[in-house]
Amino acid sequence: MKFRELGLSEDLLKAIEDKGFKEATPIQAETIPLTLQGKDVLGQAQTGTGKTAAFALPIIEHVDLDNPNVQALVISPTRELAIQTQSEISRFGKEKGVKAVSVFGGSDIRRQIQSLKRRPQIVVGTPGRLLDHINRKTLKLDHVKTLVLDEADDMLDMGFLDDIESIIKQVPEDRQTLLFSATMPAQIKRVGVQFMKDPQQVTIKAKELTTDLVDQYYIRVKQFEKFDIMTRFFDIQAPKVTIVFCRTKRRVDEVSKGLLLRGYRAAGIHGDLTQNRRSQIMKDFKNDKIDVLVATDVAARGIDISSVTHVYNYDITQDSESYVHRIGRTGRAGRHGVSMTFVEPNETSYLRDIEKLTKVRMLPLKPPSADEALKGQLEVATKEIGSLIEKTKMDAFADSADELLSQYDAKDLVSVLLSKMTRNQVKVHISAEKPLPNKNKRGHGGGYRGNRGGGNHRRNGGGYRGNRGGGNGNNRRRYSGNGNHRDDHKNGGRSSNGKRPNKSFTIKNKD
Repeated sequence: MKFRELGLSEDLLKAIEDKGFKEATPIQAETIPLTLQGKDVLGQAQTGTGKTAAFALPIIEHVDLDNPNVQALVISPTRELAIQTQSEISRFGKEKGVKAVSVFGGSDIRRQIQSLKRRPQIVVGTPGRLLDHINRKTLKLDHVKTLVLDEADDMLDMGFLDDIESIIKQVPEDRQTLLFSATMPAQIKRVGVQFMKDPQQVTIKAKELTTDLVDQYYIRVKQFEKFDIMTRFFDIQAPKVTIVFCRTKRRVDEVSKGLLLRGYRAAGIHGDLTQNRRSQIMKDFKNDKIDVLVATDVAARGIDISSVTHVYNYDITQDSESYVHRIGRTGRAGRHGVSMTFVEPNETSYLRDIEKLTKVRMLPLKPPSADEALKGQLEVATKEIGSLIEKTKMDAFADSADELLSQYDAKDLVSVLLSKMTRNQVKVHISAEKPLPNKNKRGHGGGYRGNRGGGNHRRNGGGYRGNRGGGNGNNRRRYSGNGNHRDDHKNGGRSSNGKRPNKSFTIKNKD
């Protein structure tokens, strides 16, 4: 359905067309007409489905520019999502002259107070900071016409329900309420019954939750093997822009530090970091200064970077919908993406649940060996040497080169150079985490019968090919070192003299 069929004004349609949008997504096509009619909506939608525009466009449409009060309030679980939502609302509302501000913890509250004094019509914020402003009397909600609870399941998981109830008490009872959630557990439905009036439910079907642009694989591993196997895949696949998902904050810290020690340009992000630190990491990730972002599910909400090529699920998700959320970070804007999920022996039932929801059968991959990973590194190093030769002025080094060649074999010299351009496999210890509950004990079965991919995954020059079409060679995708992996060792794995340490490092449990 085209946006022009949804009953929006010309100002909004111009803003939508300026962003290059013509066709509404399913969540937009179903939600916008209901919201324009003033109905409460209970929507199940994932990141990447256009959910923000689904509630932002009707809100902007209803804003009265002659009314100086806050007319719409959006509650978000994380700072990143609040910032992104406010930014998108501002872009859509610019043509009409609508003002939106975001308020969240970890940022200067005085600056936020100044922003609120400029009379925005729409406020987006996290629960704690919204309550802070309410208590300070710097935010008044008695004229709010529309309330949005965004990512309600995340706010429930994070323990925000009491805060949300306190905020809702400040909002007029005759408001319109929109609730969006990636999952729809009983607790969320109870929230809908308690705070909404005859809500219309909009649900995106499972087949619309995944994309054919994402190749989905899984690897059977034991917990202590994950880190080494993942970095071997890095070396073989040479991913350009990567997100690694971990279940806990501690694991994010340990995995990101371990990657730095191995020489990867990596950083971790989770809720315990300051807002300034999180913002800097995201800026570096967007500006190509970080190749690998390690994140928890909650911290990753609101990340919208279309260039992500690979998603690695270091820990499998406990619920299938979160898996869909994760892999939605890649395969965007028409680009191809790859998802890799590490599955421990007792986690097979979770894998099967994901496949039932997505209606996609993940293909197995055999863990690469250390030799195969080294071969992938050498392919990248060889290409980098060629590039360095083209860029380097040789005259200044000619005499020293002649002297070395007179003392040593040329092959030995090149071998030493290659050894310095490949990663020393510093030992990294990742603390064990409590495993997920074993569903197999409750009759879910366990494991897949037979060899699911025995002949379809061949090694070829350090690469992996996954036959997704049951023997159709045209559907095969090859992974190998392609020169795209940027090997910046300044901050990871090298000492100040340019040499990698030969020590073993253990990342200790901070808890």
